[in-house]
Amino acid sequence: MTTLGHHRYSRHVLDRLVEGAPTPAEPLGAPERDAFGARLAAVPTLASRRVDAWLVERGAAAPAAFAWSPARSRRALGRGALRRLAADPSRTPLAAVTEEILDHLARAATGYVGSGTLAAYLAAVDDATRALCAAEAVTWATQTGEAAATLSHPWAIPPADPYYDVPGARTSLRGQRDLVVTAGADRVLVRVRAGAPGRSAGAGLRVDLLVDALADPAGRPAARVVGLWPEAGVALTVDGTLEDLRAGARAVVRAAVVGRRRALEPA
Repeated sequence: MTTLGHHRYSRHVLDRLVEGAPTPAEPLGAPERDAFGARLAAVPTLASRRVDAWLVERGAAAPAAFAWSPARSRRALGRGALRRLAADPSRTPLAAVTEEILDHLARAATGYVGSGTLAAYLAAVDDATRALCAAEAVTWATQTGEAAATLSHPWAIPPADPYYDVPGARTSLRGQRDLVVTAGADRVLVRVRAGAPGRSAGAGLRVDLLVDALADPAGRPAARVVGLWPEAGVALTVDGTLEDLRAGARAVVRAAVVGRRRALEPA
C-alpha cells in the first residue's frame, strides 16, 4: 500500500516529519533496475525523452518550449542565495539574491555563456523584470531557509538535482530535491513548492523518490520525501517504501505511454 501523508504546515512540522520518517526499503539492485528499464524500453520513442515529476503531475501533457521567466528563475536564484546565507548568516535574503544576480550578470558580460542560460536571460531583460526575479527568489530562499532553521538534524543544499539515464530506453529521469536532511543512517528529501498542491502532487513526490534512489550509487532510497507548500499551509509526505517506489516507476512508464500515444495522434 502506498503512503501519502497530509499535514498542516507550521513552524516545526518539518522537524517532526523528519523525526517520524520510517526505515526505508531495501536498496534497488540490478534486477529491479533491469525490470524497470525493460518496461520503459518497451515503449518506443523516435527521440530521447525526459520524464520528471512536473510531467507526471500534468498527465504527461507535452511541455511548451522552455523559456526563462521570473517564476522559473526563483528556484535557481534562490538555491544560490540560500548557499550564501548558509555560509554567512549575517546576510539578508535580499542581499544574497542580489549577489547571486550580479554573479550571473558578470558571467554574461564575459560573453562565454549560452543563449539559453539564466545568466543570458538576466542580462537581456530590463531592470523591472530583474526586480521581479529577485522578489521571487527572495520568497523562495526565505521560505526554504525558515524551514531549514527549525531542523534539529544536519541538512545540506545538494549541489545538483538527481539524474538517471535508463539504459536501452532512450529515457532520462530528473528528480528534484531542495534540502537533504541526514537522520541517522538515512536521509530525508525536502522540496519547497509555490502555490498549492494539485491532485497529482503525491505522484510527483513518488517520482522524486524513485529518481533519487536510482541515482544513488548504492540504490538506497530516502526514508521520506517531504513536499512543502508554505503559501498554502500544506505539507505532504511520501515514505521510502517498496510500494511507493513501484508506484513512482508505474507513473514514469504511464507518462511515457501517454506521450507515445500523443506523438502518434494526427496533427
